[in-house]
Amino acid sequence: MSDATLTDLYEVTMALSYVREGMVRPATFSCFVRDLPPDRGFLVAAGVETVLTHLEGFRVGQDDVEVFAETLQRPAKDLAPLLGMRFTGEVRAVPEGRVVLAGEPLLEITAPLPQAQLLESYVLNQLSHQTALASKCARCVLAAHGRPVVDFSLRRTHGTAVAHTVARLGAMAGFAGTSNVAAAHAEDLPAVGTMAHSYVEAFEDEEAAFTAFARCHPGPVTFLVDTYDTASGVAAAARVLTALGRGDGSAIRLDSGDLARLSRQARAMLDNAGLPQVRIVASGGLDEFAVHDLVTAGAPIDVFAVGTRVGVSADAPYLDSAYKLVAYDGRPVMKLSAAKVSAPGRKQVFRRPGFLDVIGLADEAPPADSVPLLATLMRAGECYAPRDRLADARQRLTTDLAGLPGPARRIRSPQPVRAVVSHRLAVLTDRVRRRTEREMLAPFGAGA
Repeated sequence: MSDATLTDLYEVTMALSYVREGMVRPATFSCFVRDLPPDRGFLVAAGVETVLTHLEGFRVGQDDVEVFAETLQRPAKDLAPLLGMRFTGEVRAVPEGRVVLAGEPLLEITAPLPQAQLLESYVLNQLSHQTALASKCARCVLAAHGRPVVDFSLRRTHGTAVAHTVARLGAMAGFAGTSNVAAAHAEDLPAVGTMAHSYVEAFEDEEAAFTAFARCHPGPVTFLVDTYDTASGVAAAARVLTALGRGDGSAIRLDSGDLARLSRQARAMLDNAGLPQVRIVASGGLDEFAVHDLVTAGAPIDVFAVGTRVGVSADAPYLDSAYKLVAYDGRPVMKLSAAKVSAPGRKQVFRRPGFLDVIGLADEAPPADSVPLLATLMRAGECYAPRDRLADARQRLTTDLAGLPGPARRIRSPQPVRAVVSHRLAVLTDRVRRRTEREMLAPFGAGA
């Protein structure tokens, strides 16, 4: 069962007021990202599966009511109208792995107003965070140009639950594996890893460390070669791999310094030692920008291990996302605040070839040669279709990235694609704006 207290306090106070006022008719809230972060040409939808799981188990129990009451410093009986509330609405969302653009709804919830309101904070939390991470991971795969990328983020993500999420989203984006044992087991992902500098330091010298490690672990091994001096480390690794006949499938890892120069030096040394099959793994503060620069420089690196900067989406750790009421009881509504205007009505995104997306109304006829992005995933509080598989999301992302215009795929200075608004949505927006200004603002103008 989901924890109903995973919400902001004002969601509780609004929901309680709605119930007391009898405002329980269907409301539609739309979740979208207003603008892309700098150096982003696209986003990757993610977090929907987590939201669906939460909604399936959502119920306000007695313990939740008591927490609400204690937080508000009111008697529990005052919060009793919320007791037993569960999600009974509809969810329409962009399936995970689809590439999305600024302004396009990631998800729309239509449910009795108190329910839809109480869920706002959780929905925003999951969609915003996971979409930011998935977008970062996808860009790393693009930057690597077909070379494997693996997840090393566990030790520095913002909590272990986030580390699991990063491993899953990395796999969705095309990562070849994760160092996170728990996530690898839970998500059926390849587990990858090497050794730490402390392991090398615990032995008298690098050769003794590498030999002991290889004796303990049959099959291919990866030696960390830059604990002291990279050249001497590579030489020691070459001697051990040659002596034990373990070159096939094995690798060395570079974790610091000028990775382009050191990888060239290491490649030459390994080749000269008769070990051209030994791969070079690079790690140490890598993200899509560093990977892009190394690939562009022609560095002979075979595998990129990304960690901290990807696990926290360091350059863009948040999204300018919103969860806005767009209709209540059949009446389209909108917000007019400066720089935060929201369009009214239930929506659909129609994708045409070349990402010529049109944001329209949910009930309008689709443009020619277009496909709708938002799919109905829940009805009457229950999942409407079989739950998505990670492999399905990965395939959607692969297909979408292949069709995304080149300038939007660029790692540095990308040019985002912009969606356009349908004629019907534009007309509705203008009509609702005029009505809102007349009803809400005219009295103030008349008294001026």
